[in-house]
Amino acid sequence: MITIPRRVTAPGMVLFLLCLMYFITYVDRVNVGTAGPAIKGELGLTNTELGLVFSAFAYPYAVFQIVGGAMADKWGARRTLLICGLIWAAATVATGFVGGVVSLFLARFALGFGEGATFPTATRAMQSWVAKDQRGFAQGITHSFARFGNAITPPLVVLMMAYVGWRGAFVVLGIVSFAWVLVWAFYYRDDPREHKSITNEDLERLAIHDRTAKPAAKPPVPWRRLIPRMAPVTLTYFCYGWSLWLYLNWLPSFFKDGYGLDIKNSALFASGVFFAGVVGDTLGGVMSDRILKKTGDLQKARRNVISLGMLGAAACLAGVFFTKDLTLVALMLSGGFFFLELVIGPIWSVPMDIAPQYAGTASGLMNFGSAFAAIVSPLTFGLIVDLTGNWILPFAGSIGLLLLGAGLAFTMHPERPFEDEPAPLAPRAVPAE
Repeated sequence: MITIPRRVTAPGMVLFLLCLMYFITYVDRVNVGTAGPAIKGELGLTNTELGLVFSAFAYPYAVFQIVGGAMADKWGARRTLLICGLIWAAATVATGFVGGVVSLFLARFALGFGEGATFPTATRAMQSWVAKDQRGFAQGITHSFARFGNAITPPLVVLMMAYVGWRGAFVVLGIVSFAWVLVWAFYYRDDPREHKSITNEDLERLAIHDRTAKPAAKPPVPWRRLIPRMAPVTLTYFCYGWSLWLYLNWLPSFFKDGYGLDIKNSALFASGVFFAGVVGDTLGGVMSDRILKKTGDLQKARRNVISLGMLGAAACLAGVFFTKDLTLVALMLSGGFFFLELVIGPIWSVPMDIAPQYAGTASGLMNFGSAFAAIVSPLTFGLIVDLTGNWILPFAGSIGLLLLGAGLAFTMHPERPFEDEPAPLAPRAVPAE
């Protein structure tokens, strides 16, 4: 009997486009880490200056987590990602034409400006296009594409550098980003009912039962209640982000300068570590969804997986301090990144659990924690290495913050929907005597 393959659904295609976006944005985000040694040599930078360049991306990125999430909730994911994509693609191309530390800083700053709203906006899109019982998987698989971007970037950029130099590599990658923007603008629609390929079966899966009803007017974001509600999630994600940005920005230099490898071998070692994150991202989302289906308990499905990931990452990073063997260090770093990435699927589902009506804004508030870590973490790493010459010592801060994050995860409450919380009572009027 011949089995006809199931067609590619519109929601599946939207999820695939988001996966591609995560992949491309992370390639454009971490390519400077691989090219860093070549850029450092050509422009004559210190480790501290290179760390400052790494952190340049994060200043506007942090700000536009919140602003961009609100934009997505107001304007929709189609328009927001179109604007963002054009900016980050242009910034990537511009990096290939920098002439010094100032222009390099500005190019990376512009990249952060363009990418700042991307993940909160993607979460806004998932809120409309992904069924509730698949959100952990959707967040896990999209972020696994991001980690695949991390993994493939070192060897890819090194290969491109061999033919077109590091400057040409940035130009080519920017052109690829422009291509994704065009496909997104052509295919995606903010309301699934407006998509020409949507079916009734798809709409039922998305819990949209009326094809003709227009979306309700979007209420203003209740900032005063939403910010404190998301604060524990933001702090937890900061603890995660500190280690993430050490990996993303400094790993190739760690192997090259810390262990004396050439740029090709350092890229291969870094790539191997990042591939562990691909597995961790996917597995974390699947674990979270399965726990939720089995128990119906959002605390167990989100908090427990997040805490497990952070504790496992802390244990692996602690092992780096007890060996100087390159292979063991690489295995410890790989294990640490695997456990670290278990966090992604469940924690990116939390904003949709807590505040589905404001998913873009809520996820932006959460991702501000990681974005702020992206400012201070790479710069701190470079400063410590310049002051001490020790490439292992900066990981001590990661261990402490991962342990803190595992505890802070217990202060998040995804099982309490934001809409069910009462608004603050207005002051009672005092009757006139």
